[in-house]
Amino acid sequence: MTAAFTPRRAVLTLGVTQTIGYACSTYLPATLAKPMAADVGMSTSGVFLAFSAALLLQAATGPRIGKLVDHRGGRLPLSAASLLFAAGLAGLALAQTPAVLIAAWFVIGFGMSAGLYDIAFAGLVGWFGVDARRSITGVTLIAGFASTIGWPLTAWLEHQVGWRGACLAWAALNLLIALPLHLSLPHAPAPRPEPAADAAPVSDAPVPGDLSKMILMATAFAVLAAIGSAMSAHLPPLLNALGVSPAAAVGAAALVGPAQVAARLAEFALVRRMHPLVSGRVAVSLFPIGAVLLIGLGGIAAAPFTILYGAGNGLFTIVRGALPLALFGERNYGRRLGVLNVPARLLQALSPFVFALMIDRSANLALAVMAAGSVLAFGALMLLRRPADGT
Repeated sequence: MTAAFTPRRAVLTLGVTQTIGYACSTYLPATLAKPMAADVGMSTSGVFLAFSAALLLQAATGPRIGKLVDHRGGRLPLSAASLLFAAGLAGLALAQTPAVLIAAWFVIGFGMSAGLYDIAFAGLVGWFGVDARRSITGVTLIAGFASTIGWPLTAWLEHQVGWRGACLAWAALNLLIALPLHLSLPHAPAPRPEPAADAAPVSDAPVPGDLSKMILMATAFAVLAAIGSAMSAHLPPLLNALGVSPAAAVGAAALVGPAQVAARLAEFALVRRMHPLVSGRVAVSLFPIGAVLLIGLGGIAAAPFTILYGAGNGLFTIVRGALPLALFGERNYGRRLGVLNVPARLLQALSPFVFALMIDRSANLALAVMAAGSVLAFGALMLLRRPADGT
């Protein structure tokens, strides 16, 4: 790591590239799925199924890429992701048949595997060790605006130059902005001090109790990933199904980004005083509160719902990176994070398609199922204990 590479520079670099990465992938279908489907001759649910299948690649490749980051740093996979995003988006723009469209989504899926939060977090831990939590929070502060920027900008581009032009515009942003920024990152993780000659060797064998912690953590991660994936792909259509006008739905959905950032600012201010386990418990409790308001009051509660969802999702994004670091340390962090998120990636992949089917049946039912999942996640985090004081 070069002397000039500071946490502040890392936060600014990855904050910008993560914003572009999420806006051009996770947040793309909510705006472009319908025109995309109509143009290539497939159903909208078929586009979401292709997107869900692409997300499965993160489950398959996450641990392997995380291990690569542990040993070689985040520069290589993050830079490759920018190229993959550009290629996949160009493929979408050129697609004339469902088969080509699906193949392009798979290329984007490989980009998501190599270029989103898990890999960025692992890179930060490699560069800054146990001090990376503050940098993780900083990156999510900037990238929290991905939905606020992504949904309106993609909608504007679709209106101005069509959905194909919108995809090409995002491809250009990856090549012209994200790729050069990723190439400016250090080539390898920072060197770690060698253990003393008389120190006991560090073993990779599981510590008693680690498996139960991993299962509980993976459960909470999986539920919140499913909710986040469903909301990213369907939030405006969900609000439409509950009687909110299209313009009001986009306006309410745009509150997600500021709510995420506000919650992360609060976490950033308290980062040295609040354990990530406490942040996690608070985060998962917010979605069911918002869901009850929306089910009970209808479209009038659209803004409170999106604010509560955004705040909870914003906090939990930090928890995903900080909690494994706090409970298990920095050793093998990238690989451990990849393993922890295998169930999350599976549910994240299925969630947009399943949620689309549930919305078609009943928007209230879809919300109720997600709220019940949040309660399960809260229970899992309540069973976890901090090593220091057991709370």
